[in-house]
Amino acid sequence: MFTGLVECTGKVLAVVPVEQGARYTVQIPFAAELSLGDSVAVNGCCLTVDKILESGAEFDLLTQTMRVTSLGTLVPGSLCNLERAMGGNGRFGGHFVMGHVDCTAEVVSITPVGQDHMVRIRIPAEYERYTIDKGSIAIDGVSLTIASVPEPGVLEFWITPHTWQRTSMHTYAPGTVVNIEVDMIAKYVEKMFAQRG
Repeated sequence: MFTGLVECTGKVLAVVPVEQGARYTVQIPFAAELSLGDSVAVNGCCLTVDKILESGAEFDLLTQTMRVTSLGTLVPGSLCNLERAMGGNGRFGGHFVMGHVDCTAEVVSITPVGQDHMVRIRIPAEYERYTIDKGSIAIDGVSLTIASVPEPGVLEFWITPHTWQRTSMHTYAPGTVVNIEVDMIAKYVEKMFAQRG
């Protein structure tokens, strides 16, 4: 499990196609602190460390992962958000993020407003029901609060300078495809009420 508080960014160093997927090499500033089998959220997608390098790690991705997330669009040089799995003795900051990407979405617009940025994304219609004004959502692994829902399927976020500079968000442009993980609690509530009829 993760918190959605990105520790740092890294770069994709290599993408090697293999049968049924690909092997990604990612530059990771905290590589020296990793162990084989550790979970790392790469743009919000939980991946397992398969090999540790001096300046990064290697991960195996299935075809399914590349199909349902934006990781399939990454190329050598792509910037990505990184977060280690939450420790049992740590402080909880963002919200419950599982690292299980629900869908991808598209950046609609980015508007600088003073020192902040207003970002709008369009999410698939089937995931709208999990979003509410002032609710939580993870975009590329970043825990964010939905500032408003200006129109059906469009979510608006205000990004602070800290988040803008310390995540991959400053590389976004209209049309950028991002990973979305909706609030897990909303999905549980929906299932419980559905079972009660």
